[in-house]
Amino acid sequence: MAKSPAVDPVPRHVAIVMDGNGRWARKRFMPRGVGHKAGVDALLKVVQAAADRHIGFLTVFAFSSENWKRPEEEVSGLMSLLLVALSKHLLKLKADGVRLRVVGDLANVSEKVRNALLEAQASTVDNSRLILTVAFNYGGRWDIVQATRQAMRAGVSADQMDEATLSRYMAMNYAPDPDLFVRTGGEVRLSNFLLWQSAYAELYFTDCLWPDFDAKELDKAIASYVQRERRFGDVGASGEGEGAIGSGGSGDGEADAFA
Repeated sequence: MAKSPAVDPVPRHVAIVMDGNGRWARKRFMPRGVGHKAGVDALLKVVQAAADRHIGFLTVFAFSSENWKRPEEEVSGLMSLLLVALSKHLLKLKADGVRLRVVGDLANVSEKVRNALLEAQASTVDNSRLILTVAFNYGGRWDIVQATRQAMRAGVSADQMDEATLSRYMAMNYAPDPDLFVRTGGEVRLSNFLLWQSAYAELYFTDCLWPDFDAKELDKAIASYVQRERRFGDVGASGEGEGAIGSGGSGDGEADAFA
């Protein structure tokens, strides 16, 4: 008898580290900026594919708090590209029912970029087909720190603090935790992205460079996700997961969650 799917056939929330723009351009003997532009084109295709597959939340790592270390010319080009992309594509995203949300430390970006992001967010507030979150000047550690500070300012005491309470102050408190975490470009690390929220996400790493990532590649990631059994520290439906008593594991399901 065929085994029934271990998880829902479509993840509710997909998070993506869009890596490989520079290497994509270098392979073609082109400037890195060309790769970043191709990356924007890929994002638009993936947004449409995610909406078509009834994925409710798509979160992408657009600019990390560590990216300021890149050459000034490249950072400036990324900011300009963001402004152009918003101007060129926002109306279509809005017409397609996409709601844009932005998370990150916007206090440290230019007023022009900050205003463009906030205005784009406000203009799509009534949409609900797909929630597209753009993590901009974002870091997972920053998110945990800012959430802790907010909780303290709100008067939350040490005795009152627990995971559920702190979660209410995280930058993405409006969204469920990611079901599927995708990283393109061949690197196998989280790179400080959604550290708190991805505690139980299914991880999918691919050598595909981001500008080449499309609906077909998204389907590959989803197909991999569907084959997983999400145990959340438990032994799973079969009772034979790693760490289950009698399975040959340690007997501690939580400790072996990543085995």
